[in-house]
Amino acid sequence: MSSTTADPFVVPEETTAAEAIAAIGEELDVFDDWMERYQYIIELGRKLPPFPAEWANDAHRVPGCQSQVWMESALRDGTMSFAGASDAAIVSGLVALLLRVYSGRSPTEILATDPVFLKDLGLLEALSTNRGNGIASMARAVHRAAQDAA
Repeated sequence: MSSTTADPFVVPEETTAAEAIAAIGEELDVFDDWMERYQYIIELGRKLPPFPAEWANDAHRVPGCQSQVWMESALRDGTMSFAGASDAAIVSGLVALLLRVYSGRSPTEILATDPVFLKDLGLLEALSTNRGNGIASMARAVHRAAQDAA
């Protein structure tokens, strides 16, 4: 799908990043084990808005990820909007979680929201080292975009 037919940017349900983090924590707590949580995260990735094919290029690629990950950001009316995609199902879900926290927020709120929540939610420990490094790279890309926009 091209960027002219649908808005590829994630629009979070929650009003603030802190609310999104709390909601994600509650959603993950419903599951008894990590295999169920992984399935849930994969489902979140499947619900991401379609990522424009013309953005799946080196200019949008997030370095430091084992899988291919692409992200785009835009400053709209004082808030940052993010779009993202990956060629791996679990990584798409991790992209969805990050974008739920950071998309639709001001650059100031993004910079004030430390990605330590990924560790607090147990996500980093539950992932392979490479996946953990990859999600940290994605979080850094989000923060760089917010710094550039601030």
